[in-house]
Amino acid sequence: MNYFSSKFKLGILGGGQLGKMLLYETRKFDVHTKVLENSIDAPSKLACNEFVLGNLMDFDAVYNFGKQVDVLTIEIENVNLEALEKLENEGLKVYPPTKALRTIQNKATQKLFYTDNEIPTADFSRFAYASEILDAVDNGGLDFPFVWKAAQFGYDGQGVKVIRTKDDLDGLPAGECIAEKMIPFKNELAVIVVRSPSGQVVTYPVVEMEFHPEANQVEYVICPARIGDEIAEKAQEIALRVSEKIGHIGILAVEMFQTQEDEILVNEVAPRPHNSGHYSIEASYTNQFEQHIRAILDLPLGRTESKVGGIMVNLVGAEGHTGDVVYENIAEIMAMNGVTPHIYGKKQTRPFRKMGHVTIVDKDINTARKVAQQVKETIKVISK
Repeated sequence: MNYFSSKFKLGILGGGQLGKMLLYETRKFDVHTKVLENSIDAPSKLACNEFVLGNLMDFDAVYNFGKQVDVLTIEIENVNLEALEKLENEGLKVYPPTKALRTIQNKATQKLFYTDNEIPTADFSRFAYASEILDAVDNGGLDFPFVWKAAQFGYDGQGVKVIRTKDDLDGLPAGECIAEKMIPFKNELAVIVVRSPSGQVVTYPVVEMEFHPEANQVEYVICPARIGDEIAEKAQEIALRVSEKIGHIGILAVEMFQTQEDEILVNEVAPRPHNSGHYSIEASYTNQFEQHIRAILDLPLGRTESKVGGIMVNLVGAEGHTGDVVYENIAEIMAMNGVTPHIYGKKQTRPFRKMGHVTIVDKDINTARKVAQQVKETIKVISK
């Protein structure tokens, strides 16, 4: 099929910042795109060829949208799977496949998948209702501390909470959830695996992630990770195993813990371009967004090596600020060597909302890390 400057239409479910960055690549290749999103102010709206306003969880909205495109992909997991399954059964190419999304969309199902496939992961308990957790604690079946995770609809630190005492259980959403053993880890790592329908598979270098202790969001992504070759190889091998078993097509980001004993445990996965791969826009031969497009169209996959060391800093809304966004000191960070800001186009900020990111590149990763710290301390995302 001729994808370029043709009548071919690529459908994207979701119009957030990941979709916007995917569209940088489709515009580069002149691939016609159609986006479905439930917000009229979506970052992707101005970059796609066609924009459709609709609910991603609504069967009819997703099904009718899918009937108008030639290949359908996602930039967010929370989409109507019944509609995708029907579209697949009618012959539409849906990537990642619905079967993979069913495994990933529910964190309890995802954890059971790891156990069933002998993929190392932290011990966990599954609960139909959050109220059952207190009974498990009182009966000795669950010990503090542990990590509570909502089974569905969590994102950007939402739907995750460290539980240290009974008081921390107050106010938890009532629905299905898991309680995961808290791992005293050395590092949080991630590996991006790319797979095409014809079976091409490549991986990106292992990255290291530093998290904000309160928001449970990534603050820094560091590539390459500052780990030994043996640990990096182990992480790559486990990520490839997850990819093979889950049967995804496109990008799969595999987040992992490196324990104090240097074991690698899978935390969770994302079947789409991911925060841990944003550094690749400036630092890699082929960035993750172009790679996702190559994969789902079954084109030759690009090189995944880094040209230079890269660090990504997330720009999130400052605490105490809600309303029309203002980015303070952008000119100051642009004066620093190797610094490139990416602004997502969200007009309203709120505490810890992802509003953009900054990439810092340098031949020396330690120098890049120092500049990243300067960037973090300099730029402010506030409201008017």
